[in-house]
Amino acid sequence: MRQLNSEKLVKLPTLNQQLDEEYIKPGTPEREAFHEDAISWYYGQLLRVRRRELKMTQKYVAEKLGREQSYIARVERGKADIQLSSLFRIAAVLGIRFIPTFAQVMR
Repeated sequence: MRQLNSEKLVKLPTLNQQLDEEYIKPGTPEREAFHEDAISWYYGQLLRVRRRELKMTQKYVAEKLGREQSYIARVERGKADIQLSSLFRIAAVLGIRFIPTFAQVMR
């Protein structure tokens, strides 16, 4: 097995350091926008993976919700600013049940 050079590893930047460099420091509008986009993309991917597991088309899911296929496509790409109720309805069509958990965020 190949050995990693620990001296080189120490010099590598952490993910947070890279984010700070590319998207400015935490708490800035740019960093907050990046975080929101990342969360939207993540949930869209969860929905897409589940839809594909069930062998459903975007059109089928859209019809079940009374929406357009392009809306489901935007949700899956994280490009739609959807309401929480819409997320829950899409999830229900896909057999996903969200159980919200709330945690206090320290600022």
